[in-house]
Amino acid sequence: MKKIIKMLGMLGMIVALAACGGKKEEEASVIKIGSILPLTGDIATFGESSKNGLLILQDEVNEAGGINGKKIEFLFEDDENKPASSASVAQKLINNDKVVAIVGSIASKCSIAVGPIATQSKIPMITPTSTNPKVTTQGGEYVFRACFIDPFQGKILAKFSTEDLKAKKAAILYDVANDYSKGLAEFFQKGFEEAGGEIVAVETYNTGDSDFNAQLTKIASLKPEVLLLPDYYNTVGLIAKQARSTGIDAVFLGGDGWDSPDLFTVGGEAINGGYFTNHYSPEDTSPEVVAFKEAYEKRFNAIPSAFSALSYDAGKILIAAIEKAGSTDGEKIKEALKATDITAVSGNIKYDEDRNPIKGAVILKTKDGAQEFVKKINF
Repeated sequence: MKKIIKMLGMLGMIVALAACGGKKEEEASVIKIGSILPLTGDIATFGESSKNGLLILQDEVNEAGGINGKKIEFLFEDDENKPASSASVAQKLINNDKVVAIVGSIASKCSIAVGPIATQSKIPMITPTSTNPKVTTQGGEYVFRACFIDPFQGKILAKFSTEDLKAKKAAILYDVANDYSKGLAEFFQKGFEEAGGEIVAVETYNTGDSDFNAQLTKIASLKPEVLLLPDYYNTVGLIAKQARSTGIDAVFLGGDGWDSPDLFTVGGEAINGGYFTNHYSPEDTSPEVVAFKEAYEKRFNAIPSAFSALSYDAGKILIAAIEKAGSTDGEKIKEALKATDITAVSGNIKYDEDRNPIKGAVILKTKDGAQEFVKKINF
């Protein structure tokens, strides 16, 4: 009897080891990529759109055989658009989940918090939409992005407002506590003044403010032709309504933070006739845009925003680098990323020495609750 019990025990150990080995083999066949997004909080629509873009890419890659025969899996973490949360989930993804790379975050303040962690851990990171220059300059050599940066976006807005709108007087109202808002305001002001325009007012507020009447009353008295509102859709919608009620009839200008259907939900008719810079237009007829738009509409029954497109692009760039590196080693992926030359949904992407993409932008107009493509601009 003792021999039988001993043999059963040994058999159990063999089965357990085989199961464990099978599990390790299964895990090894999946390449895990972290994704840090604001899935709740004040810009949750950005996070959901970005997640949707990555889910489409995940299915496409896996249906085509994966990366060098291995499937990919995006592990999504919610940072609530809070830098402390971004840093915390980055540590979790790197140390607990053992991801080989990270896509994210969305807001510049959050990506700035994650960058040094990624570089210290030698985990390549590519943000889809964080446009503040500090993301790469402070983040370190493992941090890349799929989007243009605020100096470029600010120059585009200044160029469009002076050349196309023929504006000579501008005002700026921005969030002093938001790196994205501050950067866009600074670079627009510089570009507008260099083009011969006059900035008649620069007013500020703090994140979370909802009453802007004091600042808008000052601006109204100076009669600017354009008013820059470099913030996210929820705040811009509130400001637009209050600006019109104070008698401001200036054309509103903004950046890619406007890109959400909720801009019209919050701002209503007040936001009509505004212009903002963006990374792509769903009205573009390039093969990459048409294919992505069709896939997105089929799965989510919605038109993809720039956040969906740029997240898809960020993941595509990263996957191409892993394939080129032939490895999941962080150093090898980083070197492959630096040599990127790829045609994506948002255009052809190569990197400069600061790991920022060289690319153009589009101008969109807000009209009757929708975005209308105006033009492409390059410098």
